[in-house]
Amino acid sequence: MTEQETIEAGYEHQIQSPSSIQEQELRAVKHGDSFALFDTHGDVVGTEKAPEGVYYRDMRQISFWRLTLCGAYPLLLGSALDDRVDALIVDLTNPRLTNRQGQQIPPDVLHFSRVKFLYDGSAFERLAVRNFDKRTHAFSIELTLGADFRDMFEVRGDSRPRRGAHAAPNCSANGVEYTYTGLDEIERQTAVSFAPEPDFVGAHKVRFDVTLAPGERKVFYTRARFDEDDGVEPMRAYLEAYRALRRGRREALEGRPSIFSSNTSFDAMIARSIADVTTLTTQTPQGPAAYAGIPWYCTLFGRDSLITALEMLWYDPSLAQGTLLRLAELQAQSDDSIADAEPGKILHETRLNEMANTGEVPFRHYYGSVDSTPLFVFLAGEYFRRTGDMQTVERLWPHIEAAADWIERSGDRDGDGFFEYGRRNQDGLRNQGWKDSHDAISHADGRLAEGPIALVEMQAYVYGAWNALAELSQARGDEAAAKEWRAKAADLKERFASTFFDAELGCYILALDGEKKPCRVVSSNAGHALLTGIATTEHAQAVTDRLLEPDCFSGWGIRTLSRREVRYNPMSYHNGSIWPHDNALIVAGLSRYGLQTAANKVFGALFEATFYFDQQRFPELFCGFGRRHGRGPTLYPVACAPQAWASAAPMYMVQAVLGMSVCAPSAVHFAKPQLPPFLARLAMNGLGCGEANADLDVQQLGPATSVFVRRTEGDMDVAIAV
Repeated sequence: MTEQETIEAGYEHQIQSPSSIQEQELRAVKHGDSFALFDTHGDVVGTEKAPEGVYYRDMRQISFWRLTLCGAYPLLLGSALDDRVDALIVDLTNPRLTNRQGQQIPPDVLHFSRVKFLYDGSAFERLAVRNFDKRTHAFSIELTLGADFRDMFEVRGDSRPRRGAHAAPNCSANGVEYTYTGLDEIERQTAVSFAPEPDFVGAHKVRFDVTLAPGERKVFYTRARFDEDDGVEPMRAYLEAYRALRRGRREALEGRPSIFSSNTSFDAMIARSIADVTTLTTQTPQGPAAYAGIPWYCTLFGRDSLITALEMLWYDPSLAQGTLLRLAELQAQSDDSIADAEPGKILHETRLNEMANTGEVPFRHYYGSVDSTPLFVFLAGEYFRRTGDMQTVERLWPHIEAAADWIERSGDRDGDGFFEYGRRNQDGLRNQGWKDSHDAISHADGRLAEGPIALVEMQAYVYGAWNALAELSQARGDEAAAKEWRAKAADLKERFASTFFDAELGCYILALDGEKKPCRVVSSNAGHALLTGIATTEHAQAVTDRLLEPDCFSGWGIRTLSRREVRYNPMSYHNGSIWPHDNALIVAGLSRYGLQTAANKVFGALFEATFYFDQQRFPELFCGFGRRHGRGPTLYPVACAPQAWASAAPMYMVQAVLGMSVCAPSAVHFAKPQLPPFLARLAMNGLGCGEANADLDVQQLGPATSVFVRRTEGDMDVAIAV
């Protein structure tokens, strides 16, 4: 296969949507296996391959939903997310209208309040209308609606020669039903019902004829159901779902610390971070786990979910517990080359959609990531250090052993002592590290690397996994196994230093290709080596210095690829863009080596970038153009927002710059804490570990950062090392 053919084939599973998500400020809500992207009006008016819509299990169940008043579009007053329930709140008013009787209605006399949310396989809306005029007004409210039942991969840009069958819409007095039978022989339905009943119901149009006296208010309820009919009418279903969402949100936040500071913009960023991770967290049979992101990846991803849980571990260890248990349940048990599965391997991605069910895409249960497995073991060790939860460790232990066996047996494909990937199915992902786009791994001359490929960060993750196994083995009373794992880690560290560090580059290489030739490329991947401690102190300092040079550090963050490299493109997915989670892992690594000033430089740049992002929300990635006076960062056209590991990135960076570790049974330790320049004070109330918790103040007093304990409950050990 020529390089051009390789490039063209590589686009097969990448986002090819012709529509930029950044062209409008879309509003995302989610619950369980449902998510929605609305415009600021609360409508869905996208084109066929635009991402807007309401989705259930990766199928677009509502593709059009537009509110009009006497045929005219209402005027937007405000649009915001209510994080108490993950609901979209929209305020609208009327333009000058002419009603069906030819009477004029002056502008700005009618107020429309929309509340839209998802719950348990249904989409809900409450529309409250009030007349602020001193005259009675009669007008019509119309809803134009449709359901195209397009698979998420179609919306992303995949073409399909065949599709399933649409039934004719079924209209009734209080609603309309749309039905589609897919090529997987599953019947999918969108059943829309209203209260009160509309005055007209058509296949794609619903109308309410409304008369409001001065000061009068009327409320209309809508439910679009995607799952089985429970027989509950729309108003009652709305109220029950709303209360359940409020209750669930409160329960999710119980026991978590509260965070506030001297900087209200920082507080807003942290609040958005926590809210978005909470929104993306789904309750699985094994516990909570974060879905990757909206719209393209609203499902469980091994790597993304594990890193999100790692970033949030100090704040909420239950997310790590649920993620580990869920991925253990889905761990590969057999060999399947189509799914890139081998016994012990941890899941890359799972999908419930039609194209996955039919095999048009290989992602129903897909295992094509090399790093999910060592990250699984590494997180298990970090979770135990944080909680001391031996019961969960014992439950996970057979899966941890199976994962370690896979790393040693299949992860080292050529027996050289390093750990590689190479896809076994030509329809699968060509690259299987976190930079999994087709052109992400290359040589200095721009040639794409051929596999099996040993990534720099994979070696670091395996080093972290071996040390985790040593700690867990010791906790289980197996000193011999602990000694063996430590020896493996030490051996890997020594060989890694001599093979992966390039003195001329002043940095770690990106990878070794299948012929063991180094990919002498300066990339952000090198910074991941600091995360688990595989780097020597000398090499850690060199990598830090190199990544903070202007060709790597844009002023908004560290680029995925140096702008000196042949394949550098600031608008690419992985070859020069900036990923918040990538930077957060690097910041955590810098902190591990006591490089707090460098960590704060990166954290500060990313924090300032949030001023330019909608709702101060970190997107999945943004473009890597250099920072210029008077200009903000440049958005990436199809970036997910929210994206779990991006949303969790600020939480991890807070932990990093404070040098904070929360360790069982009840200790909070700070190593060289250093508040960033934009904070004079940071408070954490209710930070818990085991049976103890504390309220802490971190303050900048001149050149020193000090930690004050305002309150403790239980025997909490708080210590600081400078």
